[in-house]
Amino acid sequence: MNPSVIREILKLTEQPGIVSLAGGLPAPETFPVEAMRVAADRVLRDSPHEALQYAASEGYAPLREWVAGDLAAHGLQVDAAQVLITTGSQQGLDLVAKALVDPGSRVAVESPTYLGALQAFAPCEPEFTPVECDGDGPMPEALRRDAAGARFFYVLPNFQNPSGRSIGAARRDEIVRTAEAIGLPIVEDNPYGELWFEAPPPAPIAARWREGTIYLGSFSKVLAPGLRLGYVVAPEAVFAKLLQAKQAADLHTPGFNQRVVHEVIRDGFLREHVPTIRVRYKAQRDAMQASLLAHLATSGPHACRWTVPGGGMFFWLELPPGIDAEALLPRAIERGVAFVPGAPFFAGAPQANTLRLSFVTVSPEAIERGVRALAAALETMR
Repeated sequence: MNPSVIREILKLTEQPGIVSLAGGLPAPETFPVEAMRVAADRVLRDSPHEALQYAASEGYAPLREWVAGDLAAHGLQVDAAQVLITTGSQQGLDLVAKALVDPGSRVAVESPTYLGALQAFAPCEPEFTPVECDGDGPMPEALRRDAAGARFFYVLPNFQNPSGRSIGAARRDEIVRTAEAIGLPIVEDNPYGELWFEAPPPAPIAARWREGTIYLGSFSKVLAPGLRLGYVVAPEAVFAKLLQAKQAADLHTPGFNQRVVHEVIRDGFLREHVPTIRVRYKAQRDAMQASLLAHLATSGPHACRWTVPGGGMFFWLELPPGIDAEALLPRAIERGVAFVPGAPFFAGAPQANTLRLSFVTVSPEAIERGVRALAAALETMR
């Protein structure tokens, strides 16, 4: 086990005057505080003893039914009995690793991939197999060539952390056909799918191959991360093992939190709430794009490259060749901005000239100031 690079960098951002483009934290202004307060009062009034007692390891039944209904609206037909409520989707990753990974077994991941997943899988001592990606996501020919025999392929199809890329419908179909052909189960992680700006993403990979896919979701990005509520949807045989791992880990996710969240969302609250988050994040996305164009879009050998994300929370920046983002970081902090170097997101050979920028917790004015400081730091490296 190793410390989170992101968590360590966030300590640096506590210094006065630092613009943090590092953390993948939702904007606290989006948290539905009043709705939570009303729901908590109602739960403590109507079912206080049940809410404060031990609960079923599978999760609160009405919340599991809500998740199944919500997934059906996105094209994924599952039974509530397949839904396991977890203490954040991060716990779901931990449970998947405990159930499916033995020391030395292979786990295929995108390149780059979510650092938290690598941290969750690593204690089970897998051999990571990076799968080559292009602008549309994992390349099926690379999956066929490199991932055959792996325990599973971990993929974030929507506004990926860290790259911000999304996988289109045609590529999802190709990935499923390839995975089926080589007998490769898929673990699909979807914490950002509702945070789309121009158009919603295609139906989940799990909707294309339900019996071969474990699907993870989260309430952290659409409600509040402090609740620590996520879920795993799995085929019956795998579900039983995930449930055993869950029982050993924490018995159950806090029942009070589950009941409060269900009370908030059961009558359609998210249909009105999530669009307000999208509007806010899109404006911040646009502000970062404008700042990057103004300060870092030079031509020639000193150019930086990026793709504008269609949703989510991140830009993935490729620096000029030969620039090490980890060496750039202390110079950036000296000038008042923090980011996350890209190297820790690679399971294989890292691409040192990459970094991740988050745009959702800072104002457009702070984004401009931060990107300008980043450009100034970069000038000292050339």
